[in-house]
Amino acid sequence: MLKRLTFFLLLVMVAWGYEPLIQNISGRTTTSLNGAWNYIVDPYENGYYNYRYRPFDEAEDPSKSGGYFANQKPVNPWDRVEYDFDLSETLEVPGDWNSQREKLFYYEGTIWLKKSFDYNRVSVDNRVFVHFGAANYQTDVYLNGHKLGMHKGGFTPFNYEITNLLKEKDNFLIVKVDNKRKKDEVPTVNTDWWNFGGLTRDVQIVEVPETFIKDYFVQLGKDSKRTIAGYIQLDGVSKSNRKVELLIPELKLRKKLKTDELGRADLSIISKRIKYWSPDNPKLYDVIIKLGSEELHDQIGFRTIQTNGPDILLNGESIFLKGISIHEENPLRGGRAHSMEDARLLLGWAKELGCNYVRLAHYPHNENMVDLADEMGMLVWEENPVYWTISWENVQTYATAQQQLSEVISRDKNRASVIIWSMANETPVSDARMVFLKKLRDFTLKQDDTRLISAALEMHGEGEGGLTRKISDPFADYVDVLSFNQYIGWYDGLPEKCDKIKWAIDQDKPVIISEFGGGALQGLHGDSLTIWTEEFQKYLYRESIEMIQRIPQLRGATPWILVDFHSPRRVLPVIQDGWNRKGLIGSNGEKKQAFYVLQEYYKSLPNPSKNN
Repeated sequence: MLKRLTFFLLLVMVAWGYEPLIQNISGRTTTSLNGAWNYIVDPYENGYYNYRYRPFDEAEDPSKSGGYFANQKPVNPWDRVEYDFDLSETLEVPGDWNSQREKLFYYEGTIWLKKSFDYNRVSVDNRVFVHFGAANYQTDVYLNGHKLGMHKGGFTPFNYEITNLLKEKDNFLIVKVDNKRKKDEVPTVNTDWWNFGGLTRDVQIVEVPETFIKDYFVQLGKDSKRTIAGYIQLDGVSKSNRKVELLIPELKLRKKLKTDELGRADLSIISKRIKYWSPDNPKLYDVIIKLGSEELHDQIGFRTIQTNGPDILLNGESIFLKGISIHEENPLRGGRAHSMEDARLLLGWAKELGCNYVRLAHYPHNENMVDLADEMGMLVWEENPVYWTISWENVQTYATAQQQLSEVISRDKNRASVIIWSMANETPVSDARMVFLKKLRDFTLKQDDTRLISAALEMHGEGEGGLTRKISDPFADYVDVLSFNQYIGWYDGLPEKCDKIKWAIDQDKPVIISEFGGGALQGLHGDSLTIWTEEFQKYLYRESIEMIQRIPQLRGATPWILVDFHSPRRVLPVIQDGWNRKGLIGSNGEKKQAFYVLQEYYKSLPNPSKNN
């Protein structure tokens, strides 16, 4: 079944014009296309469909069809062209349109964006690609009037080769971005975060040799503390039987390899000198991969992560994951977070809280977050946007979910900080859902078996008054770490109920509480039973911490959430005003009282011994 679905996915990717991802964009020769892009708002998609609702890019001559991607200009005084990018307003890229223009704050639909540029190749023999860090949600890409492909998913990277379409002067890259929510997409129509639309991450031109190092995986092998394993993958007409070299100078390692007929060279090197990456010692090594004159550098840490009964073992030592959940939003600037400055703000707050671990919810965050987590020594949970009620029986929906999961694994598989791949969040139990999630898990393990598998499950009460809590979700049998969201004291009774809860978790696995908490408006004060006050949230955190500490298998928590974030579900005037107020930090950047409760709890926990 998995093989048939993988084959179906490959057919879908070919139809979309999908190309395998290029690894390590920041380590290559790039030209930024960030900055001002002209835009046209197109809610009826007049620039894509004719009046018979047929796509212009499928016409016999797309350049004369009327599609906006052709960037047509009047030649004669009587020529009728009903759009003009060059006379249109601009948006900044990377960035979402919602926070940049008040009139687009609630807009969901199609916007066309255009960037004009000149380009001279470093070498006429080189190949050139355009790389998008992410665009939300469905993206159709055209260069000089030619369609490159279509991509689905708002949080993962994609690229297209443009070597044969480039000109030295007057190139125009036009992108149709559509963030409409749809039932059969991933995520589906119903979420609890803002649906920011646009080119939300960097857009870059990437130049590489004709045959080049496209991908690589360099990590400690599964359950191994000494063997660096993985592969190097080339791309190009002369990719087979090529000599490649991997060097880690600090470890005095130099490995010469030869690629097979598919351009792949498998890697296995034993070293007894490795200093392991950990939160206390985020050691990164300069890793160099060479192919002829091409030399690619990366900073990679080496660590092991596994479970043993109820324990999570980092480099063989038991560790408690002192965490917090984070959405990809900068509340001070407003809008989707994307820059290294945004990452430093969010992870800096997490570090101040006392965290050694973060849950990046509910979708893959930008690359700066995991790069900085590597530097800071922050462990990371990464999540596929399979959220709430997905169309479980739709084969296309599964293909889209697997594609997005594949892209984030491809991008982040060399980051030591990433220890958990999460399959889903708060999904209701059904037979179709079990098939869906098991296939995602099996696919993930084929891509990367060195990390842990989890999912944020739901928990329900049993026994008298529903006060006994168990994990009865059958997907619990297929994860390495048991994680569940619980809101006792917020959606389920008052905080005093926490003292009455009994735990009956009988699985011999580590437990992480993936969510708990409640809302408060920063600066609103009252007694501890007045909802929306800081005092209520503080009381709820104290009772919740006491409650979860009674779980014998408890090995971590990521309360919901670090900082307030936008959500159209949250409409209460004065209190919410379109913000989810569960943050420990307000939308103004000021800490709430509960921040210090969690900080005190994390300080009270023993630190694991440093790993040598």
